[in-house]
Amino acid sequence: MQPNVGDDPGSVLDLLADPYARRILTAANDEPMTAKALSDACDASLPTIYRRVDTLDEQGLLEEMRVVDPDGSHRRVYRTTVESVRATFEGDELRVVVDTRDDLAGNFTDLWEELRGDD
Repeated sequence: MQPNVGDDPGSVLDLLADPYARRILTAANDEPMTAKALSDACDASLPTIYRRVDTLDEQGLLEEMRVVDPDGSHRRVYRTTVESVRATFEGDELRVVVDTRDDLAGNFTDLWEELRGDD
């Protein structure tokens, strides 16, 4: 998946230059986390976390999920979707490609089906 890079591929790189964004992506990489848990892990205020979470979600680097606790309460958790980011120069253009976990799983499935001869 390539997120909404649009005409400005540098926007993803600018976002990754932000220390709070990097901390959020790192913290939410192993397991989904609530905003409060991210706030604690990243040593950042909740408003800072929510601003970065919104931007990371818009760029396709983080996803929001709703979970239901055993007591029936609902809460939002966030999980990193990015697996890798590559920046390349093609002629006079900067190209940024973001590979997500879903892409890698899909690529593996495609490869497996090709090896099996599935159509």
